[in-house]
This record gives sequence, structure tokens and C-alpha cells, in this order.
Amino acid sequence: MNMQYKYVAVNDFQIFYREIGKPDAPVILLLHGFPSSSRMYEQLMLLLSEQYRLIAPDYIGFGQSSWPSHVDFHYTFDNLSDVMLQFIEKLNLQQYTLVVQDYGGPIGFRIASQFPTRVNALIVQNAVAHAEGLGPLWDTRKAFWNDRDSYESQLKQNFVSLEATKLRHVGNSPNIELYNPDIWVDEHYFLSQPKQVDIQLDLFYDYQSNVKLYPHWQDYFKQYQPATLVVWGKHDPSFTIDGAYAYVKDIPSAEIHLLDGGHFVLEESCQQTAEIMKAFLQKLKNNVDKNA
Repeated sequence: MNMQYKYVAVNDFQIFYREIGKPDAPVILLLHGFPSSSRMYEQLMLLLSEQYRLIAPDYIGFGQSSWPSHVDFHYTFDNLSDVMLQFIEKLNLQQYTLVVQDYGGPIGFRIASQFPTRVNALIVQNAVAHAEGLGPLWDTRKAFWNDRDSYESQLKQNFVSLEATKLRHVGNSPNIELYNPDIWVDEHYFLSQPKQVDIQLDLFYDYQSNVKLYPHWQDYFKQYQPATLVVWGKHDPSFTIDGAYAYVKDIPSAEIHLLDGGHFVLEESCQQTAEIMKAFLQKLKNNVDKNA
């Protein structure tokens, strides 16, 4: 089965997405992180495509979707989530497993907590919903939230540097030879394009809105107890291992798997992640069949 590359109109914007799998198969919706795009999921989608219909969109301002300037579109996580909800409605996705990584977490958790009965399961890859998940790197970022004018220049330089873009991927991994350097070179090129620094700084400033919503998402976890799988790259310098284990506080049945990998665990452990996901999803299906 071949990957398809599609666009759908949402308001005045074009949303790009990757899709593979049989139209009547169970749906897996994959939401990407920063500064990536749906491209990060391509290999995983191929590995899961025999049993599932997989759909991975690019957000407004990312990848192949529209890039309105930060003057023409207010880049906040609320607004990105609203566009993704409209995307879900356009594709008429009624039930789905939600895969989230990094920025996909706050976008996906907004969607899941608003429409909890649509989400069959959560699969979390280095996406934080608890304060203990934010590592020491966030100290400067929190200062930026409190005083944007004083810290914006410093943060801007870090955002667009090739070294920082590389570090987001390899983190503290001892297996750097498993990482394709084309990934961070391409992302550095993306971040160097006109509009991108302003777009990403606006989103980064708004990241504080996600932290404020942590208690709300935790209430959602506790009330609805969604079937949850956490697959976490343990060499991530930004999001800590404590952030992975924190999900068990709210969802005692959550499965936690710490894998070799950095912030983007699929780059180092894609095959292993696919096998873990297959086993988790098959177990859920078996439970549903048993209780039918």
C-alpha cells in the first residue's frame, strides 16, 4: 500500500496530510511536534498500514500546510487545535486512536478533553501534561514567558541555530550514528524561512497556556481513564522521564515504555515503537471483543 499526500481546505487555509491504509480500517490520527511535520511519522505509518488507516496532518504554519504570517493568523495552541478539530470534521473522523508527540500533546489533549468519547486510546511520545515533565532547559523559556522583550533576542538565536535544531533530535543519546543528519538540516532550513521565526516565537510564548491547562487535562485523564500507552525517548534533555511516569498518577493502567532515543524517539526506535503499538492496540481490541 502506498502513502498518499493530500490537501483539504479549512477556512481560507490548505491543510496538508499524509494518509495510508484501508478506508474502513480503524483510524490512527498522528499529531506532530516542533519543529517537525507529519513527515516524522512516515516510517511508522508504513509499518502500521496493514491493519490501520493512518492520518497525519501538518499544522498551520508547519510543513506543507499554509503559512499565514503571524499578523494574519493568531498563532496560539487554542487556534491550532481549533483548525485541527475542523480538519477532523472535514475528514469525518468519528473514532480514532490519538498519537501525540511534543506540540501534538497540547493540541491533542485539548481535542481529547473536549471530545473524550471519540478517542479510543492515547499514545504519547515525549509530550508533557505534568509540571514535573519540564526539564531544566525550560528555566530560560519560563523567563521568556514572564518578560518577552528581555529574552526574545536570546531565544530567537537559539531557535534558528543548527546546533540547537540538532540537539532537539539527538539529545543525550549515545547512539548518534543512528540519526540521519538530513533531518535537522531540513528543519534548520524550514526555521530559516521568512515568517517562521515570528510564527514559532508566538507559539513558544503561548506554550505557557499549555502549562496552565495541565490540571484540566489531568482531570480528563482521571475522569475518563483513556487507554494510554506512553513511549518515551529517555535521552530527551527537554522532557524528563518523570513526565512519562506522571501519567500513571492519573491513569493507573497506563503502559510506560522508556526507549533508547531522544526527543524524537522514532528516529532511533521506530521499529520497536511500532511493535509496542501493535501489541497495545491488539490488546485493546481483544478486550473489546471479549466484552462485546
